[in-house]
Amino acid sequence: MKLIILDRDGVINYDSDQFIKNPEEWKPIPGSLEAIARLNQDGYRVVVATNQSGIGRGLFDMPMLNAIHDKMHKACAMAGARIDAVFFCPHTSENNCACRKPKSGMMEEIAARYNVSLKDVPAVGDSLRDLQSAAALGAQPYLVLTGKGMKTQAAGGLPEGTRTYPDLAAVVETLLA
Repeated sequence: MKLIILDRDGVINYDSDQFIKNPEEWKPIPGSLEAIARLNQDGYRVVVATNQSGIGRGLFDMPMLNAIHDKMHKACAMAGARIDAVFFCPHTSENNCACRKPKSGMMEEIAARYNVSLKDVPAVGDSLRDLQSAAALGAQPYLVLTGKGMKTQAAGGLPEGTRTYPDLAAVVETLLA
């Protein structure tokens, strides 16, 4: 089985320092949905792993997160794309949970759900914590320069072997070449 793990905000859709709190604020990055469609056509299972501390902060609730994800799934479908599963952490960093990236709990849950090793599985993110979470289980970290990616690249300290691309479409172009 071919698997790829994507962060949501800053990889698939535009990010916001004020959080994506409702469906109206969820806007896809140009080319991202088409890139997911290309992955699907090549036999990849596309899984999203996303920190959603806005829930823990009381900025939105589960029905609102479901509405945001419903919009994402419908937008994907309109582009001929499919996201197979969405894994999320609703906690804040103060909760010190095992699932919030950069910890690897969410990635471990993905590996268990699909009964696979994440060794060399592409994992695409725009923040250091996305990359650290992936690298902890041997996944191949890809940094995109959309979202917080340029700041992440400038700050340095990326996991060894991190590959950097302008956006998700460029990552997919390379993976499928």
